[in-house]
Amino acid sequence: MTASRIAAAFELAAGERRSAFIGYLTAGDPAAGGTLALARSLDRAGADVLELGVPFSDPIADGPVLQRSAERSLAAGTNLPAVWRLARAIRRESATPLVLFSYLNPLLRRGLERSAAEAKAAGFDAVLVTDLPPEEAGEIQPLLRSAFLDTVFLVSPTSSVERMRSAARLSSGFLYVVSRAGTTGARDFLPPTLPATIVRARRARSGGRLPIAVGFGISTPAAALAAGRLADGVVVGSALVAAAETGGRAAFETLSRRLAAACRRATPPRTGGRP
Repeated sequence: MTASRIAAAFELAAGERRSAFIGYLTAGDPAAGGTLALARSLDRAGADVLELGVPFSDPIADGPVLQRSAERSLAAGTNLPAVWRLARAIRRESATPLVLFSYLNPLLRRGLERSAAEAKAAGFDAVLVTDLPPEEAGEIQPLLRSAFLDTVFLVSPTSSVERMRSAARLSSGFLYVVSRAGTTGARDFLPPTLPATIVRARRARSGGRLPIAVGFGISTPAAALAAGRLADGVVVGSALVAAAETGGRAAFETLSRRLAAACRRATPPRTGGRP
């Protein structure tokens, strides 16, 4: 495979000695047009990567903010074909890399091979299946990669050494480090164990150059700056969705710009392999 848009985004950030800013949106919340407008705001703010979430009726990894977002999206009739249409609309306006953020069930219901092909055709660059552990990805990851999609896996503070190695081996694009145990949601501070978790994740790459991104609980520019000094990328989801929920597009774009600026000020360690 040729280098992906995601690899290029991390390479650009590394060359500029900053951390990549990865923003999350729930597709179809509050409606397709609303998501497209928020994607434009992220683009203007300088986001390096956009995660586009597929709404699901049983989002076990999500906290209250993203649960409400999924409920609004499902009520608006969002399904996978609607997500594909939205991705194509974003891709017509922007070259920002797109990550499909989904639970496994919606992809299985449509058919994994069909979902992978349609995601790629719609303009997605990678897939992150929230509830797919590396131990159960033996047949699924090659199928996604054969559709020329990067595959992103999650590791957490409680992941064993072997699970981290498996996740790193199966990941392309980046390895997603969950900052804390539990569900998504804004927090006031980063856990003190995060530096050690990221060190373990870097070691799990076995000398590789796979970028490390950290997410779950990052809600403020100060937290993004601190996380960006540890990792190659910073993922913000709940805080952005909450800003749009309570303050509309203006509040969302203001927070996006502040988060992007914080990531630009962050200088991740150059040891341990950068992209």
